[in-house]
Amino acid sequence: MTPVSRGYLPARLVSVLPWTLVPLIGCAVAAVAVHPWFWAGAGLLGVLLLWQLWLLPAQARHRRWAETSDELLITRGRLWRTFTVVPYGRIQYVDVTAGPVERLFGVKRLKLHTASSTSDSEVVGLDAATADALRDRLAVAAWERMSGLRPGRGGSASIR
Repeated sequence: MTPVSRGYLPARLVSVLPWTLVPLIGCAVAAVAVHPWFWAGAGLLGVLLLWQLWLLPAQARHRRWAETSDELLITRGRLWRTFTVVPYGRIQYVDVTAGPVERLFGVKRLKLHTASSTSDSEVVGLDAATADALRDRLAVAAWERMSGLRPGRGGSASIR
């Protein structure tokens, strides 16, 4: 299975860590300037920061995807492992998106919209060229697999 791009982890760190780091610095300044009780908040935020510094790389290591002849396979997690199989014939359309931080590090995310809105899936951490090429391949594969279901093609869904 294919791992995420090298730019995925730095993008996650830059987008997640400031939400912990800025309040941590604020608590430390408040502890020095206002009251020592703010050290308790700084300590809790420090523990949260250390946990995130361990968790984010672990999450990146356990995100993978693969293409087969009939489906896209997506896996993530180690303790709570998720393995998703998306048949090409169920894909209705494919979105490729990238936020400002993701664009800065050259990564994109690919979202698969399927026939059931509750089974939509996402492949994150793709480098830009891979994401665009995968989108094109999935769109073609989905179109080919659904061709038997379109009216007028002789498939089982034809209405006379």
